[in-house]
Amino acid sequence: AQSEDVLGYFVNVERMPNSCSHTPKHISLKNREILVNISMAYYRVNISAYNEAGESPRAIYIVPELPVTDLPGQIHVKSQGTNAVVVTWTPEYNPKCFVVDWGTGKEDMQMKIITTATRNFTLDNFQPYKLYRIMVHASDVCQCESFIGHEKTFGVTHFYSVEGVPRTGPANVTILNITKHSALVKWSKIATEDSLGFLQGYRISYTDSSRKKSPAVTLNSSITSYHLTGLKEKTTYRVQISGFTNAGEGPLTLSQPFSTPKYGTVELSMHLHYPAQV
Repeated sequence: AQSEDVLGYFVNVERMPNSCSHTPKHISLKNREILVNISMAYYRVNISAYNEAGESPRAIYIVPELPVTDLPGQIHVKSQGTNAVVVTWTPEYNPKCFVVDWGTGKEDMQMKIITTATRNFTLDNFQPYKLYRIMVHASDVCQCESFIGHEKTFGVTHFYSVEGVPRTGPANVTILNITKHSALVKWSKIATEDSLGFLQGYRISYTDSSRKKSPAVTLNSSITSYHLTGLKEKTTYRVQISGFTNAGEGPLTLSQPFSTPKYGTVELSMHLHYPAQV
């Protein structure tokens, strides 16, 4: 692209998925910049340079997921059986058609153009325990052609056709700032692919060396640390943490044992520097 022999650039902006059999037309540019008006669907951008000898190999860029903010409409998803859902929405205006995209990610999205006045759509063949993304776009172009410049995203949401319990507990459980009566527990969030449902939160408890278990504390899913208090001095503990979804609680993660000291920092300092007088 830095060569003086470059005469221009070819750019393809292709919607993913693209239910049309034909490929998008080349956009020919002299500059190394292009502004396109696209929806929140996935797009594949192919860029190549050309000169008198021909065209270069293509550089491929996938437009990533955009943050879901300030969209005009809400999408409601209701499960129907084990592998089907009914999608409903209320439009802000009446376009010629709606375009619905759904799938687990950019590699397996499906697309349907809905030209009727219906404001609902039944989707099926879903796998349980997988997070799906669904997008509804309004468009005044409904034939098999490019939606660039015509398509406006109405709403985006995520859903599981069937939720499961997390298959793992949180990872990297560490115990920090141990004192005579307290300790700080930190852990890593359960990954989306391991939660198998919408993660609602964590349950944390601890057991001492006599196997006495504390009552479990329920925490929000955004929290990844907790301050244990009321511990006994000179006692060995082990922390237990699990995640839970609407379907139930997953397996426990056990921390490495940790022991509270007999003395606090100030007490230890006084004991060392100011021994009792005989």
